[in-house]
Amino acid sequence: MSKLSGLQKAAVVLLALGEQASAQILKDLSPAEIKKLGSEIARMEKVEKAATDEVLNEFLERMQEDQGIHIPGNMFLKKLLPAVLSPDEAESVIHTIEEENQKVPFKNLQDVDPRMLANFIKNEHPQTIAIILVHLEHEKASEVLGLLPENLQFEVANRIANLETVPPDLLREVDEVLEKELLTVSDQSYQVVGGVQAVAELLNRCDRRTSDSILQALEDHDAELADNVRNLMFVFDDLVNVNDQGIRELLKEITNEDLTLALKTASEEVKEKILKNLSQRAAQMLMEDMEVMGPARLSDVEAAQRNVLNVARKLEKEGRLMLARGDGGDALV
Repeated sequence: MSKLSGLQKAAVVLLALGEQASAQILKDLSPAEIKKLGSEIARMEKVEKAATDEVLNEFLERMQEDQGIHIPGNMFLKKLLPAVLSPDEAESVIHTIEEENQKVPFKNLQDVDPRMLANFIKNEHPQTIAIILVHLEHEKASEVLGLLPENLQFEVANRIANLETVPPDLLREVDEVLEKELLTVSDQSYQVVGGVQAVAELLNRCDRRTSDSILQALEDHDAELADNVRNLMFVFDDLVNVNDQGIRELLKEITNEDLTLALKTASEEVKEKILKNLSQRAAQMLMEDMEVMGPARLSDVEAAQRNVLNVARKLEKEGRLMLARGDGGDALV
């Protein structure tokens, strides 16, 4: 029973006593105290008999008959609060509790500048950083990952790859830390949040230097894990595995500027794939543009390639092309 906090024990007592007796107790509490108890009750769907017996020894005989408590906490609360608060106060407390229990973990971090966020979390434990990043959108998470110190990037990526579920207590603990400095987070259920796919999605959206660095570190640490990540990634040169119809769909959606810049460091196979799916005139114009373009910054080329890949992923979701990921991916026929 030491695992239960005092607040949790109080919630068990109220659930065990029922609405009428609990109403008499709550009348002597402040709205703030009622809200705390109400939040705990709302999270409880079932209290096992053994735990209930330990909290309520004086009601041992009753607990043995009932085999524990099976009252949905949210329904109990909605019936109980109107008996001890005014209708408006009861509705306000219930609404606040429901809003807090439905919050998306780390939702507000999407509005924080990536550099600020990276600087804010860089001194946290790699496991904590991993939990934060997998709750962000992939674009945002990849930016933050790329801004972390290089030695930390590998640690975080490795932990994401091996992360499967996060206990709600741990999420709440991270929530409390961030709440003091930055934002509010909460969650009530276990979630599948990490894994190899999450790492692949992050690295897909990182710049080439960052993704190569992290993959090399993963390779040194766990070659099989690195291969699994690579097989789920889709990089610019993998466009050679997209069929001609898919390439033509892609060419309809990307700008000539992005295409010209993206092809500057592309393999000859990719260039050939693109050119053969253009009209003769369009292919000739593209080759001329590439010849007169002159030197370009590598970061600009990689940004253009990411733009092309983002369009490709969008088209894949729409069913207009299929991406073959990694060396083991099947080419389209």
